[in-house]
Amino acid sequence: MGRRDQTPQRAKVSRPKTRSRASFGRRHFLRHLSGAAALGRVLPAAASPLALARDPTQFLAALGKDPRMVVHDSATGVLETPISLLRIHRLTPKELLFVRNNQALPLGLTLNPHRSSDWRLELSGLVTRSKTVGVSELAGMEQTETTAVLQCAGNGRAFYSRTAPTKGTQWHRGGMGQIRWRGVRLRELLNRFKIRVDAQAEFLTAEGGDSPATPGDDDYEQSVPIADVTQTALLATHMNGEPIPAVHGGPLRLVLPGYYGSMNVKWLTRLRFQGQASTSRHHARRYRTFRERIEPGSAPPVTVDATAPTWRQRIKSVIWMPSDGEARFPGPITLSGVAWNDGRTEIAAIEVSVDRGHTWKRVNMDAAPSPFGWYPWSVRFWHGWNRHLIQSDTGTEVRVRAIDAFGRSQPDDGSVHWNPSGYEWFGVDTVKVSLR
Repeated sequence: MGRRDQTPQRAKVSRPKTRSRASFGRRHFLRHLSGAAALGRVLPAAASPLALARDPTQFLAALGKDPRMVVHDSATGVLETPISLLRIHRLTPKELLFVRNNQALPLGLTLNPHRSSDWRLELSGLVTRSKTVGVSELAGMEQTETTAVLQCAGNGRAFYSRTAPTKGTQWHRGGMGQIRWRGVRLRELLNRFKIRVDAQAEFLTAEGGDSPATPGDDDYEQSVPIADVTQTALLATHMNGEPIPAVHGGPLRLVLPGYYGSMNVKWLTRLRFQGQASTSRHHARRYRTFRERIEPGSAPPVTVDATAPTWRQRIKSVIWMPSDGEARFPGPITLSGVAWNDGRTEIAAIEVSVDRGHTWKRVNMDAAPSPFGWYPWSVRFWHGWNRHLIQSDTGTEVRVRAIDAFGRSQPDDGSVHWNPSGYEWFGVDTVKVSLR
C-alpha cells in the first residue's frame, strides 16, 4: 500500500571522520557480474566494450536505450535525455531515463534487471546490532511507493560554462527524470528487526557494489543526515512498476526523495550509521559547492568548512515548449514546462517573462504527483500579451521561474552560484523563440 511522504527536520552537520571499506559489497557484486557468460548476457557477442565506447549508436542499442539519447560517455555510462523526449511522459520510461555512473561497471550497462535472489544489504555502525538482509526478505515486507524527480547534481552544468569553464559532463536540461519508486522504508526495516540507532549517529553512509574506476581510488559512497531522511529513505527494488534495471542501480537502490541523484546510491550493499560523515573524496571533496560566492574561473581549496555537500535539490523550473531556437508563425503559442524542488516546501507559483525579466506573468500550474515530483505548468501566449515584448534579431527570450511558499525563487543570473564542478544549477530557465 502507498504512503504519503513526510517532511523531516534538518539535521546539524559534523565534520567527517573515518569510513570502513565496502569490501563485502564489491566482492558480492563482482561475483555475480564476472565471467564471459555474464558479458554475453549484457553485450552482443560481436561487440566488445571498447568497440561500443567508440560507437554511440551501437552502445545505445546494446544498452536498450532510445537511439536519440545523447551519449556523453560510454565507458562508465553517461547519457542525457533530449527535452523533446523528456516532455512527452509524466513518468520517464527506462528507455529514456538519463544515466550517470561514477564508477566503471561495464557488465552492469543493461536495462535488464540484475539477478537479485541472493543480493544482500548489510546494516552496521552505531546500531544495537548489525544485520544483513536479503532482497527476497524485503519483498515480503510492506511496500511503499513514491514519485520523485531524479536529477544529476551536474544537470545544467553547460549553463555555468557560458560564464567560465566547468569540469565534468556538460549537461544541459536532460540529466533528470520523474520516477515512481517502490520498496521498503528504511524506518520500517529497522522496526521489523528491532534495530535501534544510537543517538550519536548523525549520518547515514551508503555504499554500492561497484568498484572504483581507477585502481587505488576511493570507493564511491555518500553520507546524508539521518534526521533529514528518517521518514523518507526508501530501499527501492522497483522503478515505474518493474524491477530496477541494472544500469539504474538494480536490484537495490537507496532512494532519497528530494536529494540529488548522486546521493541516491546504486547497487546498494551496505548502510553505515555513523557519528561523522564519510571521508571518501567523493563526499568530502568532490560533490560539494562553496558556501560563499566565488569568482567564476577561480579554484579555491575545497574544504569541509568552506563547502556544502550536494544534498537537497534547489528550486528549479524548465521550459518544455517551445524548444530553444524554435521558429513560430504569428498566432497563439503554448508555453509549458515543469517545476520542482526538494519537496520540503510547496511550490506556490510559476511565472513567465517575455521581456527579459522586466515584468512577469503568473501561469497555470497543476498539482505534483507527490511533494517531490514535477509541478506541470502552461500558458497560452499571443503577441499582444505583453506590450513590452522584446523581439530582436536573435529572437524573443522566454523566461520561467518558480517560487515556493517562503518566497524563494531562482536567480535571474544562475552564474552567481558558479563553482568549478558546475553543481546545482538552478538559474531562471531561458529559451529564445523567433516569432517573425
